[in-house]
Amino acid sequence: MNVALYGTDRTRWAMTERGRSGLSRSADELVIGPSSMAWEGDTLVVRIEEFGAPVPRRVRGTVRVHPKAMTSGPFQLDAAGRHHWWPLAPESRVEVEMDTPRRSWSGNGYLDTNGGSEPLEAGFRYWDWSRTKLKQGSAVLYDATLIDGTQRPLALRFDGKGGTERFEPPPRIPLPSTFWWRIRRGTQTDADSTARVEETLEDTPFYARSTVGARLLGEPVTAFHESLSLERFDTRWVQLLLPFRMPRITW
Repeated sequence: MNVALYGTDRTRWAMTERGRSGLSRSADELVIGPSSMAWEGDTLVVRIEEFGAPVPRRVRGTVRVHPKAMTSGPFQLDAAGRHHWWPLAPESRVEVEMDTPRRSWSGNGYLDTNGGSEPLEAGFRYWDWSRTKLKQGSAVLYDATLIDGTQRPLALRFDGKGGTERFEPPPRIPLPSTFWWRIRRGTQTDADSTARVEETLEDTPFYARSTVGARLLGEPVTAFHESLSLERFDTRWVQLLLPFRMPRITW
């Protein structure tokens, strides 16, 4: 269970890898160690009971995701059909009640899932992804580079009622690389407009999470943005670093 909390006073991050005995799944519930997520009626309830890393501070609380509507099915991300992405509920209301650290809020949210028949690094070199709340509905942009160098851009608009519409991917422009690990970043924005990094939330050896200001479908927007370098992830030195941020419990 990956949990990331950001703020000026309390920043917590947790992601513990667990062995088979720590996992169980049914049609309505997924249990990962002491944490779980389960459908209770039309609400996805996420119960978090984790310890952060590399500083082992407790992260405990409950997140409730109330989808406005569910979309009809997944999208294929590669030509061979080995990787799929499903924006299950691109428009949701989210309620967060954290016990440790003590904080709570509610607002607009997003729910998706990725799946595949091979590791990500076997299919991709790199991708940028962003999700944007619009005045009406929301939009998601994917810009993936496959292992053979082929580009696979994808631009989708969601109406908040379960409807999905493809639109022409906007032009791609570069963004500044991250400060510490020099992860390259890029995004897509309307022609004849610019984009800027508003805040870098994660700067890791193979992954960056940011908020980006841009213009999309004629609107000024702030997008939640991710950049992932699978080439960097697949190097030996990065693999050796992973257990310091992602502890492994194998029993």
